[in-house]
Amino acid sequence: MSIIQKIEQGQILDNDQLREIFKCSPQGGMRRSRTTNTLVIVSNHIKSIYDDRWINDVFHYTGMGQKEDQSIIFSQNKTLAESNLNGIEVHLFEVERKLSM
Repeated sequence: MSIIQKIEQGQILDNDQLREIFKCSPQGGMRRSRTTNTLVIVSNHIKSIYDDRWINDVFHYTGMGQKEDQSIIFSQNKTLAESNLNGIEVHLFEVERKLSM
């Protein structure tokens, strides 16, 4: 069992742990890793220009792009849109408060 498979829902990870576990960028809301074949989505509810939210049991995520309408074929938006077909595992992490050290 890989370390990714051992992550449990509700488990708290900091940014360095995300980067190390998923072998992804330390910044951005959508972090693609070709090494682990994953797409890490980080929805920051504390500091963000986007309004990502749960409606019933469906998470509404804004995606990549800050100007005009966001394109479904742009970069990681396409990766996410095709995730049921492309074999990439998607992992959602929500920032709801700062961790005190």
